[in-house]
Amino acid sequence: MQGSIGIFDSGYGGLTVLKEITALLPQYNYLYLGDNARAPYGNRSFETVYHYTLQCVEWFFAQGCPLVILACNTASAKALRTIQQNDLQRLNPHNRVLGVIRPTTEVVGRYTKTNKVGVLATNGTVQSQSYIIEIEKFFPEVKVYQQACPMWVPLIENNEHNTPGADYFVKEYTNALLQQSADIDVVLLGCTHYPLLQEKIKQALPPQVQVLSQGAIVAAGLKDYLHRHPQMEQRLSRGGERLFYTTDSTEDFNTHARLFYGADVQSAHVELKS
Repeated sequence: MQGSIGIFDSGYGGLTVLKEITALLPQYNYLYLGDNARAPYGNRSFETVYHYTLQCVEWFFAQGCPLVILACNTASAKALRTIQQNDLQRLNPHNRVLGVIRPTTEVVGRYTKTNKVGVLATNGTVQSQSYIIEIEKFFPEVKVYQQACPMWVPLIENNEHNTPGADYFVKEYTNALLQQSADIDVVLLGCTHYPLLQEKIKQALPPQVQVLSQGAIVAAGLKDYLHRHPQMEQRLSRGGERLFYTTDSTEDFNTHARLFYGADVQSAHVELKS
């Protein structure tokens, strides 16, 4: 759909970001693509994540999207910079690809009083060190502690996030984070799936610890970006349409999507060659 904003994720988590973006900026048209057939990206190599993400960005550009948001922390960590620096000029120098890590790291330091911030994320995001590198650029005084949470995405995607098993793994990973520093007063959910566990995470942390999820922050960052780049804003089509695509089963996608998006969706299938 010409002029739509593209929202990409390896699976369903990006729908939590799309939900917040469309609440704040409902006037634009949106295309969502979940690469569910090749999800999860969290444990894949940098090269594989880059290859898959680039394929999906090329698909969005072919649909006429001038702006693509990688609503996936792993793709933002492992592929965004390479695509911006190496591929955009070749694909379309007037189009833009943005991620979810930068807008989050630009503001996270405003929330901490102790200058100790915890990040809960996938293995891939933790290994990339992206949050440590980016937060240091904006808030060099802030010390960042990371904890990988490999069980959370499978629990959420299998609709097991309200079970005692989920409670166990929430406690395990939050305790492991707090063991690194008892002074952490802000915890950032560095994966777009994790808002579905947000209440459990809050309960597992001391009451003075603030938990930040990315959706609202990314939405506010996008609004600011469009304000600062009117030439891009003018290329966007309006009408409030939302189209959903998946590289896997549309039936599975539609069933799961309601959990993340909070509304029924009807998706279409896209075949991407590996």
